[in-house]
Amino acid sequence: MKPPLGKLLLGLAALAMLASCASVGPPLPPSLELPKPPSDLGAQRKGDRVLLTWTVPSVTTDRQRMRRPGPTWICRGLDPILSQCGTPVGETSSLPNIVATKDAAGKKVSASYTDVLPAQLEVSTPRGFVTYAVEALNRNRRGAGLSNQVHVTTAPTLPPPEGFRAEVTKEGMELTWTQPSLPVKPVGAVAYRLRFYRRAEGSQASISLGEQDYATGVRDLAEAVSEGRKSGEEVLSSGEEQPRSASTGKFLDQSIEWEKTYYYRATVVTVVTEAGKLPAPVEGDDTPEVKVLAHDIFPPTVPSGLQAVFSGPGQQAFVDLIWAPVTDADLAGYNVYRHEPGSTPEKLNSDLVKAPAYRDMKVVKGGTYIYSVSAVDVRGNDSARSEESSESVP
Repeated sequence: MKPPLGKLLLGLAALAMLASCASVGPPLPPSLELPKPPSDLGAQRKGDRVLLTWTVPSVTTDRQRMRRPGPTWICRGLDPILSQCGTPVGETSSLPNIVATKDAAGKKVSASYTDVLPAQLEVSTPRGFVTYAVEALNRNRRGAGLSNQVHVTTAPTLPPPEGFRAEVTKEGMELTWTQPSLPVKPVGAVAYRLRFYRRAEGSQASISLGEQDYATGVRDLAEAVSEGRKSGEEVLSSGEEQPRSASTGKFLDQSIEWEKTYYYRATVVTVVTEAGKLPAPVEGDDTPEVKVLAHDIFPPTVPSGLQAVFSGPGQQAFVDLIWAPVTDADLAGYNVYRHEPGSTPEKLNSDLVKAPAYRDMKVVKGGTYIYSVSAVDVRGNDSARSEESSESVP
C-alpha cells in the first residue's frame, strides 16, 4: 500500500532540514580588519631624499579581503631593528595621496613615500645607518605590526659641481665643470667620486659613462652638507675658515655618435668603506641636464710623408705618389692636388682616392710638378693639404 502523497512530502522536508542542520559549524569571529604587514619594503637614496616603495596589503591577517584600508605610517629609527614605529616620520593616505600603480598582472598595487634625512643626522653619524619600516593601518588606525626593515646609510652627500657643461671636440664630447681644490677634512672611510650620465634625445633611459675622483674644496664636512641643502641651517665647522680656490675638471666621452643630440648630467657619489663590508655608495643631487648636438665639423688628420717619384723611360711618363695612411676611423678617402711653379693648385681626382697612393699620367716631358694631398671624412670634412712634394719629368 502506497503512503499518501502528503506524508511523503512531509518526510522529505524533514530530511532536508536534518541535512541542513548537519552542515552548520560554529560561528566565525568577526574580522579585525588588520592589514597584513608588507614584506617587500625597499629603499633608494638620492641626495638627502629616501624613496620608499612597498606593496599595499590586499588581505588582512586572517586572510580576508581588505575592505577598509587606512593610512600607512612611515617609521624611521637609529636602532638596527625597530620593535615598534614610535612617532612616525610620515604618513600616507589610503586613497588620494598614495602613488599607486598596477603591475603587469594587474593585481598588485604599489605605494611610495619620499623621506628627507635631516642634515644634522648626516653630519653626526657620517658612517652610520637609519632603519626604515612601514606599518599599514585600517580605518580605525590599527595595524598588525611593522613591515620588513631596510637600512639606509647616513653618509653625507655633496652638492653637484658648478658650471657643468659639454662641448663637442674632435676626440669626443668633453665635459667640464668647476670644482673646489682644497681638501675636505677626512671623516673615517668616506670618499667622493664624480659620476657622469648620458641619455639620447627621445629616450628617458640614461647610461652611466664612468666615474673619477672628485676633489672638493669646502672647509669641512658639515659646511658641505649645509651649503648643499641651502636651508639656512647653522654651519657646523670645527676648524678655521680657509680661503677658497677652484679648478676645472674634465671628462671625455668618446662613445658618441655624430649628428645625434645628447643630454648630460653629473652627480657626486659618496662612498663609505667599512672593513669586511661592501662599499655603500650613495648619489647626491644631479647637475642640471646639458643638451648638446654632436655635430661633426672636425676634418681628419692632415696626411704626411708625401713622396712623388717619376717613372717612364721607354714608356708613357707618369709620376707615382705615395703617403702615410690616415688612421681616423671616419676616413672616407683623399684628394690629390697639383700645380706647376707659380700657378694655383688644382684637384686631380674626380672621386675620392681610397688608398694612400695615386698615379698622375697627365705629365709632359720637361715639366715640373708640385703635389699635395688632403684627407676627407664620411661627412665631407676636408683636412688641410699636406706638405708639398715636387718632381720633374726629364
